[in-house]
Amino acid sequence: MALETLVVGYSMCVLMKKIEADVAVIGAGASGLMCAIEAAKRGRKVVVIERANKPGKKILMSGGGRCNFTNYDVEALHYISHNPHFCKSALSRYTQWDFIGLVSEHQIPYHEREHGQLFCDDSAKDILNMLLSECEKYQVKIDTKREIKKVSIDGTGQYFLTCESARYNVQSVVVATGGLSIPTLGGSAFGYELAKQFGHKVYPTRAGLVPMTLQPEDKEKLSLLSGLSFMSVVENDRALFKENTLITHRGLSGPAILQLSNYWQSGEAIAINTLPDLDLEHWLESQVANKNQQQLKNALSEFLPKRLLELLLTEDLAQSKIVTLTSAQINAVCELLQSWKIKPNGTEGYRTAEVTLGGVDCNEVSSKTFESNKSSGLYFIGEVLDVTGWLGGYNFQWAWASGWCAGQFV
Repeated sequence: MALETLVVGYSMCVLMKKIEADVAVIGAGASGLMCAIEAAKRGRKVVVIERANKPGKKILMSGGGRCNFTNYDVEALHYISHNPHFCKSALSRYTQWDFIGLVSEHQIPYHEREHGQLFCDDSAKDILNMLLSECEKYQVKIDTKREIKKVSIDGTGQYFLTCESARYNVQSVVVATGGLSIPTLGGSAFGYELAKQFGHKVYPTRAGLVPMTLQPEDKEKLSLLSGLSFMSVVENDRALFKENTLITHRGLSGPAILQLSNYWQSGEAIAINTLPDLDLEHWLESQVANKNQQQLKNALSEFLPKRLLELLLTEDLAQSKIVTLTSAQINAVCELLQSWKIKPNGTEGYRTAEVTLGGVDCNEVSSKTFESNKSSGLYFIGEVLDVTGWLGGYNFQWAWASGWCAGQFV
């Protein structure tokens, strides 16, 4: 038995490949690839370690396959963090215009959508291919299908990253592992656990930019309207967004709901204005004055689908002739349609979440270099940090900016 153990141990030693580099970037996503490119430009020998079989999987699926890679309007107010000032330095040093310049240099066609969002004309593959091309240009090595089992440091500050078949000896480690969102594309808690190992505080995480689920009674009613979308203002006590709301067979989605999910807390109700661009009270009063004989639901079908009106209005109100409406009834209609209160049951969770809220405490990381204040040579960038952007290209811009800034120092 002892001999058998010795032989197995010897075989593992023979198979363990030793790789020397200056910098190991853990994670071949947006921030990791950007950091690797910038570090390699400085002459650093860089290896990117990715546990998936391909780099950039989340980039490829983003923006419906078109990659909303940045936004024309990027401000610190578009980000959520326990340290709201942390993101300012990086966003000012590597701006949206810098990344747009890189995209233009690679002749990638793109277009603007509402609210300054920028998307590829063709495919998210264009952005990933651009990054991989830059990696190749600067001799960045990308090792896929490598799951790190252990990270350690010796007395000289040298880091050792151990995988099943390789051990990496490096001077600097960049944690670009992302968050917990979409585990099928590689979301994991590895970065948070590594941060804790080196003494970092990690704020509790939860799913962000995620559809909301409904209470059973509401779900039963609204499931009949699955697929229906309408312009809305959705709000709670902390935030307000004017975007489309989409009713699904599971609950509520669409840009307005995804945005508000970052600010929603379990157990609270949200308010939905289904007619944000109409002075409904004034319109109804004018229709009464003009002796409009239509049923309320028929008249309002000019603005909203009848199916939604029948769900939100009481039967009596829906069938009332407008000319008969009293002031109290007009107020009731305005309340039902422009302040529809609904209490979500929860969210769809990390399975469909675009981002992860919470993460590594920014107060323990340099906003200039992204180096840990706890362990020299250890860096944190991108989503693993407690910085979460709104929907609209802001999380990609954070990835580019944080990756670029760390790449100047690792």
